[in-house]
Amino acid sequence: MGKSVCMIELSSIARGIETCDYMLKAADVELLRSSTICPGKYMIIIGGDTGSVTAAMNAGEEKAGEFLVDKLLIPNVSDQLMPAISGTSQVPTGGAIGVIEFYSVASAIIAADTAAKTAAVNLIEVRTGFAVGGKGFVTLSGDIGAVTEAVNAAKAVSELMVECAVIPRPVDKLYEALM
Repeated sequence: MGKSVCMIELSSIARGIETCDYMLKAADVELLRSSTICPGKYMIIIGGDTGSVTAAMNAGEEKAGEFLVDKLLIPNVSDQLMPAISGTSQVPTGGAIGVIEFYSVASAIIAADTAAKTAAVNLIEVRTGFAVGGKGFVTLSGDIGAVTEAVNAAKAVSELMVECAVIPRPVDKLYEALM
């Protein structure tokens, strides 16, 4: 089975931390992110093989109960997605930069996976709700044609998009700030 990613968002921080423990005990999965997000919610993102991620998500949904706000499961994700979510991407500098912003964390994750599968781009980061008012955003790089194609593909499959930008020739200091 391929690599998968699951996200569960809860309206209770206490139940979120408890749910994370249940999910990690339910299956052999990798914890990509477990944190509070604005405004006062809790988010868990795990990755691993599809069967394990599905089992962990099912356990998480059950434990979250009435505090479940949103959930997402993407089977067979791009190899770039998990490092971009966990902040460990190694991205070459140079080329255009694309930025896609969403009101929803789940929408940002879907957009990032779609963008990476559509064109020869490098995912820089998938920011998930922390210190951005509960929003999600994706940054990516590559040649101008690929970045434009990836951003357009992500826009086509995404919900709750706020804005997007393609920066054809960013200054070096911008790359430094994004890394």
